[in-house]
Amino acid sequence: MDFLRPASWEEALAAKAEHPSAAPIAGGTDIMVEINFDHRRPEYLLDLNRIGLLREWEVGEESVRLGASVPYAQIMEHLRPELPGLALASHTVASPQIRNRGGVGGNLGTASPAGDAHPALLAAGAEVEVESVRGSRRIPIDDFYTGVKRNAMAPDELIKWVHVKKADGPQQYSKVGTRNAMVIAVCAFGLALHPETRTVKTGIGSAAPTPVRARAAEDFLNAALEEGGFWESGKIITPSIAKQFAELASGSCNPIDDVRGTAKYRRHAVGIMARRTLGWTWEQYRGAGRTLEGAA
Repeated sequence: MDFLRPASWEEALAAKAEHPSAAPIAGGTDIMVEINFDHRRPEYLLDLNRIGLLREWEVGEESVRLGASVPYAQIMEHLRPELPGLALASHTVASPQIRNRGGVGGNLGTASPAGDAHPALLAAGAEVEVESVRGSRRIPIDDFYTGVKRNAMAPDELIKWVHVKKADGPQQYSKVGTRNAMVIAVCAFGLALHPETRTVKTGIGSAAPTPVRARAAEDFLNAALEEGGFWESGKIITPSIAKQFAELASGSCNPIDDVRGTAKYRRHAVGIMARRTLGWTWEQYRGAGRTLEGAA
């Protein structure tokens, strides 16, 4: 196994173009596990740790431009107001040591359905900016996951930035695991209210071959909130609406039985998390006084 260590982004792109099979490594929290257990043996490792721009972020008027290697700990400390769902998801990542090393780019590159960042990114409406020597492009998060641990990137591309819309309403994240830390999700659920567009978006992790949105649940809830005048009035969501939303979210799953949990349990847990995160976010929305002025 050869070790490539570019000193600049341009050198990294050139190395990836010359060796498309090279496996990028920054935090190393995913790939080193695979290497240590001999599940993967890449011919080249492409070390990105000398490239400072990947650890930078910028808060714009509408979105945050997040470097692929920004550690979860930095998201938790500095970007909680702008990216509350992703900050909550970051809290659930492994241990403090790993949160100081791992970043969202690694989660995206690995594209595991159990990756902690995916539900929050789906709910927030992110875009992944990838680049090669041929140029750059932005991939909507809904189009990024193409299969089990597969994504829409070309072999010569690297993740440079993740563009995440700044929260215009409350966001929540919930994860089920066999313990409180250092655990792969049995399943996870992210939810974001978007009062500016009067929509709700979701993200489900570890309950389908790829991270997915509960689209049927979103469509139902968006219609129910609009028709019932909930955005204007801020009134409490009725139990029947919450129950239907939870059932539709559960139905959006396509889980498997494995050592962490059964498919039946995952569907049940996703429904519970959907109902609870909806309750939490809506109470935040109501408590913030977001009625006609905030939802316009």
